[in-house]
Amino acid sequence: MAISVFDLFSVGIGPSSSHTVGPMRAAHRFAAHLRESGILAAAAGLRVDLYGSLAATGHGHGTLTAVLLGLEGCDPETVLPEEVNAALARIERDGTVLLGERLTPVPGNASGAPAIPFRASDIVLRPLTVLPTHTNGMKLGVTDTAGELLLEETYFSVGGGFIVREGAEERVQDQLESTLAELPYPFTTAAELLRYSEETGLSLAGLMLENEKTHRSEAEVRDALCHIWDVMEACKDSALQRTGVLPGGLNVRRRAPEWHRRLSEQDPHRDPVYWQEWINLVALAVNEENASGGRVVTAPTNGAAGIIPAVLFYATHYAPGAASWTSEEKRRAIADFLLAAGAVGVLYKEQASISGAEVGCQGEVGSASSMAAAGLAQVLGGTPQQVENAAEIAMEHNLGLTCDPIGGLVQIPCIERNAIAASKAVNAAKMALMGDGTHHVTLDEVIATMRETGRDMSEKYKETAMGGLAVSVSVGVVEC
Repeated sequence: MAISVFDLFSVGIGPSSSHTVGPMRAAHRFAAHLRESGILAAAAGLRVDLYGSLAATGHGHGTLTAVLLGLEGCDPETVLPEEVNAALARIERDGTVLLGERLTPVPGNASGAPAIPFRASDIVLRPLTVLPTHTNGMKLGVTDTAGELLLEETYFSVGGGFIVREGAEERVQDQLESTLAELPYPFTTAAELLRYSEETGLSLAGLMLENEKTHRSEAEVRDALCHIWDVMEACKDSALQRTGVLPGGLNVRRRAPEWHRRLSEQDPHRDPVYWQEWINLVALAVNEENASGGRVVTAPTNGAAGIIPAVLFYATHYAPGAASWTSEEKRRAIADFLLAAGAVGVLYKEQASISGAEVGCQGEVGSASSMAAAGLAQVLGGTPQQVENAAEIAMEHNLGLTCDPIGGLVQIPCIERNAIAASKAVNAAKMALMGDGTHHVTLDEVIATMRETGRDMSEKYKETAMGGLAVSVSVGVVEC
């Protein structure tokens, strides 16, 4: 396990982890490289090319503006929505990007941020050109006053906000092998997880915790996971205060505030009969906030960000005894849920993909549903075999899910799809707990099947807005 639970659950902004968060991180890293190498002071011109899926749905996913923000040194984990709006308004007004403006100065290098003439409209879109490494490709270049190229780098946004720089793949693999060697329980398959569990008596959450403790104390891990939960809760609460329609041109009405009002009247005491309505609400609220460009947690992606918060809401409100949990018991349950979910998320990153542009929505919503089912089964007292079975059931019934957002926006069918997948996760956990953990299809087999299904899937169903609902439903969103 070279991937941390905090890689899978990271704070960012909407609406997409691979099309907003990843490109912002790539542009941020490019700007940082310019500053660290001393090139920044000589920069006079910029060139940005987006390829494949990044170009095809770039407007709807906020990719172009994310690149501008990253070039100025904005970090998706720390930048606030109000700062985003102010920076974009200034760039549009002045027609310039303050290259590296927010980066920490490097001693001995020029710290000034040159104002480079550049707007979103200057970004070159190449939707029909797919670079060999990944469909989410982007090239960034900087020139001097004579137009000579000073530096050019190619990045790939590979899902969940993860990025890879071309030419650095071998170094990344070396780091991965080194990191694996440091861990007490290195794993890339569910079979390895179950074997470790049998040998040690640890749960899947316990195994993940031991690996996380390689870099942090147990208290730090649990505190950080509870912070992730706090951000998820704040995301939901923010959505409940917003009214009107979502941005982007589809005129999708925000439903979360009205649903919350009605549910609060119908179910003031959290009767378990209303569990599904509440998790539908949480999933809907989080994804409406994401669609608004708000602050969300990739779980493991932005497009699927509502599923784990919704199922974790179920765990903390409807698990046996949850109503009488102490604060410490609740914190432990939250951490164990996210640790078990994270262990399953690692398997999808290592064996397949969590990128809708690579394997369709089965890689985003399907992975999140599988992770959530594992987390819930863990909190409900499932054995490691039952937790693995829960994850397998959830993904098995998300196989083949396409990514076909209408207008290229993370709204239809994405928002409702999160609510449906959250319910699937709860059902998968309950089904697994009714059995003894034995089953015919293993989690590793269903992950391999998801990977192969993604490879066979037509490109028009993989986050390009060129197939499915994206072309079957007529909308007037011309920029997408």
